[in-house]
Amino acid sequence: MSIASAIHTITQSLPPHVSLVAVSKFNPIEALQEAYDAGQRLFGESQAQEMVPKAQQMPPDVKWHFIGHLQTNKVKYIAPYVACIESVDSLKLLQEINKQALKVDRIIPCLLQFHVAMEETKSGLTKEECEYILSSEEFNNLRNVRIDGVMGMASNTDDERRIRADFAEIARLFAHFKIHYFADAPHFKHISMGMTHDYPIAIKEGATLIRVGSGIFGERMYQNH
Repeated sequence: MSIASAIHTITQSLPPHVSLVAVSKFNPIEALQEAYDAGQRLFGESQAQEMVPKAQQMPPDVKWHFIGHLQTNKVKYIAPYVACIESVDSLKLLQEINKQALKVDRIIPCLLQFHVAMEETKSGLTKEECEYILSSEEFNNLRNVRIDGVMGMASNTDDERRIRADFAEIARLFAHFKIHYFADAPHFKHISMGMTHDYPIAIKEGATLIRVGSGIFGERMYQNH
């Protein structure tokens, strides 16, 4: 299936409130352009050194979501371009995003990444860590970041019950923080969860953003950095 056909197939199956983030990391600019020509505007990248040149080459109406683990020393490179940083997992990172957003006169939308999966290698906050951050004076002094929702990944398993339970937990965390911290914030509305193999389950559990890579571009050619 071509990139254009894959995008059309996926987007036509999505409810109106769900948006597709095409995970374009490790794919060449030609593949992104094909997706763009098919109407795709949201793209997901996980490395600053890859996202920045792509952002400089692609049309200006592309919205770039940063979806990988983000080191604080890389924030300055993506700050002018990124539409959303989905992988915020510390107060230190939020403070650096705020600092770099101020330098380029932007307010950068962010999602809080939670760890619910079985694998310890996956990044993310616990509920308690997030509450500590959101209750802190340091967070409440940040003016150039905006929290738009939450993000998470399900366990890497074929057990559909476990996958569904992980997504349900992410949705519960979203509901908790919406009620207790963002009740008056209409922009706090996104739940980013679900990838190529499990996004239909994620949508049933409340996803508003799904991140699909191989289901659009095929199996990625991993580059050595």
